[in-house]
Amino acid sequence: MDQHLEQIIKNRRTVKPTGMNGKKIPDDIIRQLLSLADWAPTHGYTEPWYFVVYSGDAVKQFCADHATLYKNNTPAAQFIPGNYEKLQHQGDLASHIIAICLKRGDNPKIPEIEEIAAVSCAVQNMWLGATALGLAAYWGSGGMTYTPAMQDYLGLRDQDKVLGFFYLGYADGGIPEGRRIKPLTEKIKWI
Repeated sequence: MDQHLEQIIKNRRTVKPTGMNGKKIPDDIIRQLLSLADWAPTHGYTEPWYFVVYSGDAVKQFCADHATLYKNNTPAAQFIPGNYEKLQHQGDLASHIIAICLKRGDNPKIPEIEEIAAVSCAVQNMWLGATALGLAAYWGSGGMTYTPAMQDYLGLRDQDKVLGFFYLGYADGGIPEGRRIKPLTEKIKWI
């Protein structure tokens, strides 16, 4: 097995946006990561991944819009001011935010779960590429992610889905320690 690839996989970590330092990633690097995403496996070549990339001032605008969606679509009894504030400032230290979307293909024989898996593989490709480049990354799914309001905001159809937001940036310090809770032997059954 290629040792370099093994290290990239084992060193992939979640770094929350608050752990990022605000330094900007060149857009060309983001394009390279998106190119890696485009090579994810896909049943029937549906290629269901669709990404909306926010960079520069658009990062702050997206966060403000996300907070406004939360405020406008949450009943007063369930509205939490702290969540509103968090959404407003979630990307303050991120370089880019990428909306992770699934655009459902026209082939009804392809189950939705396979389309979700394909988009997830595309994100993993980006994440491994980011790891190889020393970038910090976080896949968030809070706030209004799974709501029709966010679908509308991103211009998606009813059959499409928002699967989260991929925050990218730089972080100071080393890679956090990796861990697994359960031993691998508990997750495998050989027959």
